[in-house]
Formats: sequence, C-alpha cells, structure tokens
Amino acid sequence: MKPYFSFQWHITDECGQRCKHCYIFSENNCKKLDAMTWDQMQEVVSNCLDFCEVHGRLPYFYLTGGDPILHPEFWKLLELLKENCIPFTILGNPFHLTNDVCKRLKAYGCEKYQLSLDGMRETHDWFRKPGSFDCTLEKIVCIKNAGIRSVIMTTVSGTNIKEVPDIIDTAVQHGVDVFAFARYCPTSEKKDTNITPQEYRNLLAVCDEKFKAYEALGCQTYFNKKDHLWTLYEYETGAFKIPEDAKDGMIYGGCNCGNCHLTILPTGDVYACRRVQNSQVGNVFEDRLADVWVCEMEAYRDYTKFKKCARCELLAWCRGCPAVASGAHGDFYDADPQCWKEIK
Repeated sequence: MKPYFSFQWHITDECGQRCKHCYIFSENNCKKLDAMTWDQMQEVVSNCLDFCEVHGRLPYFYLTGGDPILHPEFWKLLELLKENCIPFTILGNPFHLTNDVCKRLKAYGCEKYQLSLDGMRETHDWFRKPGSFDCTLEKIVCIKNAGIRSVIMTTVSGTNIKEVPDIIDTAVQHGVDVFAFARYCPTSEKKDTNITPQEYRNLLAVCDEKFKAYEALGCQTYFNKKDHLWTLYEYETGAFKIPEDAKDGMIYGGCNCGNCHLTILPTGDVYACRRVQNSQVGNVFEDRLADVWVCEMEAYRDYTKFKKCARCELLAWCRGCPAVASGAHGDFYDADPQCWKEIK
C-alpha cells in the first residue's frame, strides 16, 4: 500500500466550460449544479481524516469540480486544509488565475495546479471553449512564478491522438513541470474512443522517443507515464522487467482503484473511481469511509475477475484502465479496449 491516500474531491459542479468529453454532464445535459455547503465540507474533511487514522494512511486531496475556485467557500476550505497540514493539488481551469491568486494558493499549501490541453488551438477550443488554449498557456507562468508545480493533462481520443506530439512540444516550450495523458473514458454519449490498440501502441512509441530526446537535452519537464499500458509497452521494449523477488498475489502497481483512491462528489456520493459511471460505493454524509473501504470497495479488489489481465504475467503491475473498459463494455473487469497484447 502507498503511504498517501488520495481523495479526489469535487466540491462543486459549477464551471465556466462544458467540455465535450466531461463525464459530469455526459449523462444529462440539464443536470442541476450541485455544490457542498461549508458544514458539509467540514464533515468531509473529518471523515477523511478518520479514514486515514484507521487505515494508517496520510491524506492527500485533489480538489476539483467543475472549477473548485468558483465555490464561495473555496478559500475557507484551503484554510481548513492548512490547519490540518493536508497537502493538496487543484484540478481546475485557467480563467480565474492571476499572480496574486496563485501566490495565495501557494500560501495555503497548494503543491500542483493541473490544467488541460486537449489539442492544439483549434481542437482544444472546440473541446472546451474559444480562447481556452491561449489562456491555459498564459497562466502557466502565474502558477510557476508562485512556486506551484504546473501540470498539463491531455485526454486522448481519436479526435486528437495525432496532435499529442505537438501538445508535448508546446508543454515543454512553456516550461510545464509535469506532462501526462490519459485516454478518453467512454460515456453514454459515445461508447468508442475511436483508437485501435495498434494506433495507441504507436502513440506510446512516438511519445517514448520524444520523451527520451527531451530528457537527453536536460529538459526539466517530468513526463508522467500515467496510463498503465505504458507498463506493457516498456515490458515489450525491455525498459520494465518483472522483479525476480515478486510475490504471487501481491499487487505492485497499475490502477489505483481499490488501493489508494476514492472520489467524493458534491452530493456526498462516494465513487470507487469517478471515471467509472456505476461505481458508487457510499455517501460521505451517511457512511464512515473507513468502513466503506473494507466492505463495499472489496468488489474492486478481486483481481481474479479480470477477464484478460488475470491471464497476463503483468497483472500485478498493469491491468490497463478498467474505467475505459467499463465505459466501453459496462464491465469494470472487462478487457481494456486499447490493450494490444494477445493472450491465449
């Protein structure tokens, strides 16, 4: 188990964008915008701290939404986190960031601020809204000047897969501290990522070459190989080897679901993974998270149920993305649609 336990906390649905691949609004475009009250937020923090005390973990919050900075009690919440010495990252938008705002975020303990680039200008603005691309690049400077690590995340789909190498170049040119990408998770509107397994493997090969070239030049950007299919790719290329002392039945890496992660929505609903549409395991205002983790979450730790991965030697390190499998096939344990490995 990892020492830190991450709580992805959606404090509000309020947002200045309606991104085409957003899972918050994918099921119902007329969704009521939910947001927690101040009393509820205090209750969440208390429940999470109790969880960590019971299970011997250290809390880490990923504050998001919507756009968390739009919550009327946003700054009050940051003060509460600081009082409890809880580190956090913000997953948000660029529009309300200024030098003063970023300095204030840093003072409260913000470690990273994650922004999105989902294509070059035309594609990104189509996904999000006009002007979003330029605003995102502009605010990287504000984040870095405040001493906060800047993160760029790309959601890869068939629409933008060919632009990913250019996105990497753009992120490096603007001095981003961390770059990563993950695949689009199919929703009810669209059940296909429009990426074949071989196309995705080819993307990893191109990115791997680009990452190594930048690292050879002394590039300071950290390339976070977030997608677990990187493990399969590096296993095939020899960059990853199964440790000789690996123990049967032990899970060493791969998907964090059931290991070190829970999602809390503005309604208080607790999800095993926000990207898995049917993964509600409780409600933070009704259930003790420490108990939910032992009971309801056990259904996400039965590794023998993986239809393809359970027969793969990389089960303990990879398992692809169950959220993408669930979105495509309705089954958390189904085969990852972009996994190219043939298993008899």
